[in-house]
Amino acid sequence: MILAPSLLSADFGNLKKDIELINESEADWFHIDVMDGVFVPNISFGQPVIKYIKKYAKKPLDVHLMIVDPDRYFEDFQKVGADIITIHYEASRHLHRSISSIKSLGMKAGVVLNPHTPISVLEDIIQECDLVLLMSVNPGFGGQSFIENTYNKIKQLKDLINRKSPNCLIEVDGGVSLKNYKKLLDFGADCLVAGNAVFGSEDPIKTIKEFKN
Repeated sequence: MILAPSLLSADFGNLKKDIELINESEADWFHIDVMDGVFVPNISFGQPVIKYIKKYAKKPLDVHLMIVDPDRYFEDFQKVGADIITIHYEASRHLHRSISSIKSLGMKAGVVLNPHTPISVLEDIIQECDLVLLMSVNPGFGGQSFIENTYNKIKQLKDLINRKSPNCLIEVDGGVSLKNYKKLLDFGADCLVAGNAVFGSEDPIKTIKEFKN
């Protein structure tokens, strides 16, 4: 299981400390949410902050673009250190071209689906994806309640992957906790994004160890 703590929940007054905490933990990736205030009703951070994170991070940067017209910025995010870029199905006009562009820059590429978007839209693109990120909350804010229908979507996505793209990973983001992570893995998730569950705990290193073990 891949665990990707979300830096959206980190302490931005002491970001280096939280980056080093993840470096020292058993976590696998840094999950980085980029929000533009247009595609989602919130603004987070952009390339300068990611460049700073990359300076200290010792693990891959999993960059989730919650922005309109993401294609304009693929090269910018590659230059500041993104290893993985995921883009929303709902924000892309030419998804095949977008995925190909990300890969041509040497990064892994994935598609994100909002809670209301059916798995069926991936039928003709799944072979091109390194991963699919399922939003288990409505995107834009941390700390939301988990949407239970996500389990059903994981099962549907796993069936599609088994048929068409066996190496594609399933990532889940939103409301992931120590209470539901085992069920998510049982249904077929490969990678879990955890924000508040990690950084809001009294002992993040211990919490990460519990997720991993």
